[in-house]
Amino acid sequence: MRRCLLVFGLVALMPLPAMAEVRLDRLVWRTTALLLEMTLGPAGYRLVYHPYTIPSESMKPTLLVGDFVLVQWLGQSCRRGDVVVFRHPVNGLDYIERLIGLPGDTVQMKDGLLYINGAVAPQKPEGQFEEIYEPQGPLGNKPRCQNAPIGLGGTCTKSRATETLPNGIRHDVLNIDENGYTDNTDVFTVPPAMYFFMGDNRDNSMDSRYSQNAGGVGFVPAENLKGRADFVLLSAEGKGLPESPWRPGRYFQVIE
Repeated sequence: MRRCLLVFGLVALMPLPAMAEVRLDRLVWRTTALLLEMTLGPAGYRLVYHPYTIPSESMKPTLLVGDFVLVQWLGQSCRRGDVVVFRHPVNGLDYIERLIGLPGDTVQMKDGLLYINGAVAPQKPEGQFEEIYEPQGPLGNKPRCQNAPIGLGGTCTKSRATETLPNGIRHDVLNIDENGYTDNTDVFTVPPAMYFFMGDNRDNSMDSRYSQNAGGVGFVPAENLKGRADFVLLSAEGKGLPESPWRPGRYFQVIE
């Protein structure tokens, strides 16, 4: 998919950043429900956890396409740095992003670095994130690569860094573009009872840096927050189950 931008009177084509939508998977939901019912009782699991599958790359490297995550129902109890499922304010679909800005905060990107209330969230370079350039997940989208163009089956790379938020939460982020579309933004002031979300795949996420009129998330009302993604239950490559190869190295991985 591509998006047209009118820049200084010229039409420029650029890749459309990934949407952060998450989906329920029936097979995994039935399996997970059985396991949780065995441990929490027949009704308890419905009040505690809900499983989702990740169809897009907006939260790489934290979440990969094909991850199945368990989300703890917390509502407005989520804190800065949590990976949160919320209802999109416009289309009503469930999305997953990292909670960055709280009510009253200012948020800005400058030269690819995140600033919260005027202070930078420092980044420490951590080498490269590598994956195979091929269709991923049920949507069959190919990943965006810092080393593009590359052919099918080639190694797709993105710069990786560990970012530290003001409350000490550390998490990895990816960079694809130098001086990308959202590497430098205006200052966003988060309104009362609203929240600001960003994807960890910083140059490929239609998050709160994009207005709702442009198809982004914009500010998210507090009542739209559903819960925190706690850990990856299962993970599978390819277009879907059951034919997809499994990634056992990601099973029961805590989401940070």
